[in-house]
Amino acid sequence: MTSPTANHSLFPTHYWHTLDDGRIQCDVCPRYCKLQDGQQGLCFVRARHDDRIVLTTYGRSSGFCIDPVEKKPLNHFLPGTPILSFGTAGCNLACKFCQNWDMSKSREMDTLADAAAPEKIARVAHDLGCRSVAFTYNDPVIFLEYAIDVAQACREHGIRSVAVTAGYMCDEPRREFYRHMDAANVDLKAFTERFYWKLCGGHLQTVLDTLIHLKQETQVWFEITTLLIPGENDSDGEIDLLSRWIMDHLGPDVPLHFTAFHPDWKMLDHPPTPAATLTRARKIAKGNGLYHVYTGNVHDTAGGSTYCHQCSRKLIGRDWYELSDWHMTADGRCDHCGARCAGVFEAHPGSWGARRRPVRLHSFS
Repeated sequence: MTSPTANHSLFPTHYWHTLDDGRIQCDVCPRYCKLQDGQQGLCFVRARHDDRIVLTTYGRSSGFCIDPVEKKPLNHFLPGTPILSFGTAGCNLACKFCQNWDMSKSREMDTLADAAAPEKIARVAHDLGCRSVAFTYNDPVIFLEYAIDVAQACREHGIRSVAVTAGYMCDEPRREFYRHMDAANVDLKAFTERFYWKLCGGHLQTVLDTLIHLKQETQVWFEITTLLIPGENDSDGEIDLLSRWIMDHLGPDVPLHFTAFHPDWKMLDHPPTPAATLTRARKIAKGNGLYHVYTGNVHDTAGGSTYCHQCSRKLIGRDWYELSDWHMTADGRCDHCGARCAGVFEAHPGSWGARRRPVRLHSFS
């Protein structure tokens, strides 16, 4: 734990309590960082200041970009539409394989280059034709007060909010956070406690609790992503257990994305994930009854497309982030057999395609 720079904006938070020894415990996530005055938690952005926990990155972003919503990845949430994506700095996990380490592992406030008030984010998203805003690049759990305020501002403009998260948070803040979200993609990083503790510095059960909460107690549309790392979480047995758990506890409709690892951060000694591993994982998960299993970070039109679980008709064709086939009715049903495809769909897909457009908020009045 380190000391925050004195000139950061300090936004008051309320998920904390004072311990008998005078330290203050942060209660946002199961790390339960216990802070002396002037200390920051492992996440870097929540700090003790004047006998309370404050958020030091409220209103500051590491940058904005318009992405295809499929990049989050969300394949069943307003397909083909643009989403305004941004993050801050820091993270409450310590994943050795982080693919966004330059932001999530940053300890430099200079990373936060774009001032971004919630109302301005909502207005810019609306003016640019984005259907939703994504809290991504690093985990919104650690800046939940800022994310909630942005989501509330977005709702007033008809813009939906998406959390891209590892799901590592405590019950009370989890309930508040997801009351304001419309969709989420949750990283289920593996299905062993060994993996979570050794490679992430966290615990599996907390993430499973988040997934069960989303399914049983919210109306949030959510999908799951598992990054398969050779030799760590890509065995047939683990993929079988993971997909069986999803089937048993969440049901067959929740989309599951298996994505390819590339060497990064502190795991440069592991090889990239072969495409055949993703295909094998998809086969196992579909064999366990999951309707919609996808492959990502590889060129695989079959593994990226959406099929009717009843008649196998291709409902949505995808080549990377470009949509082709569209065989769904206005209410999200197969136009051949009438089976319902779970998700949030409209009568027609968006046409954003694979474009990626950086946005600087200061250029908007």
